[in-house]
Amino acid sequence: TATSSSSSAPLPALTMGNRGMEDLIPLVNRLQDAFSSIGQSCNLDLPQIAVVGGQSAGKSSVLENFEVFSELLGMELVVDFLPRGSGIVTRRPLVLQLINANTEWAEFLHCKGKKFTDFDEVRLEIEAETDRVTGANKGISPVPINLRVFSPNVLNLTLIDLPGITKVPVGDQPPDIEQQIREMIMQFITRESCLILAVTPANTDLANSDALKLAKDVDPQGMRTIGVITKLDLMDEGTDARDVLENKLLPLRRGYIGVVNRSQKDIEGKKDIKAALAAERKFFLSHPSYRHIADAMGTPHLQKALNQSIPETHDEKFE
Repeated sequence: TATSSSSSAPLPALTMGNRGMEDLIPLVNRLQDAFSSIGQSCNLDLPQIAVVGGQSAGKSSVLENFEVFSELLGMELVVDFLPRGSGIVTRRPLVLQLINANTEWAEFLHCKGKKFTDFDEVRLEIEAETDRVTGANKGISPVPINLRVFSPNVLNLTLIDLPGITKVPVGDQPPDIEQQIREMIMQFITRESCLILAVTPANTDLANSDALKLAKDVDPQGMRTIGVITKLDLMDEGTDARDVLENKLLPLRRGYIGVVNRSQKDIEGKKDIKAALAAERKFFLSHPSYRHIADAMGTPHLQKALNQSIPETHDEKFE
């Protein structure tokens, strides 16, 4: 297998239970590329993780942290390439295929054969390819950008970053932008093999979470939904999300995991993801409302939960 032939150390998150999937996913990736190149969608129902949430909920930041797997897998190279900013940043679905390999590089389906080793260039290419199809004035498109990232420090996995749900059109966005984005998201999350990360900021009312509403529409039993609570560090003084994180308020079968992402100021100040993960750990350990559940919070725990949930989701489908 790709894992056993690699010269790098075995990934600690890999288990015997999902090595069959490890062998199968590279083949599926090639099939997805073949279908995309002729303008068709590949409907093979194999595990994917879709990140769903409202505009500025922190979706891309959560996804960005998955790619590094830095604490979980001891990754030395930290990649940091997803476009960030205010307003609607993700304007096309980004289908990100992580592939375990001996060296670290990236390639896009739309410029296949060109190897990217500078991840700043990857970010610029995502922005340019987005504008090429949608225009530079905040337009959206359901046509995905397919990106592969090869690294000795990742699991074979497909992650999907989707546009944030927005209600008021700006720039060149259509009047029915909310409906268009919902339909775009539904194309991915209706698949029973798709694990849904429902991202909701802690400083909003959970009962009004667009991400949880969409997840409940397609997964009413909560079999394949994990709640992700962001912006815990931005809550008003004297308030907390303890009841949510203890799964008491709106319970999910797989529960909720709190994360603390880098702020825009952190990014502009060049705070890398390793430092951000250390700060996240310190936040949970030192917060009086969360220290008792600190080991079940944070990006590394979310990554572990995902690695366990993907084979479970796939197995449940065929029980």
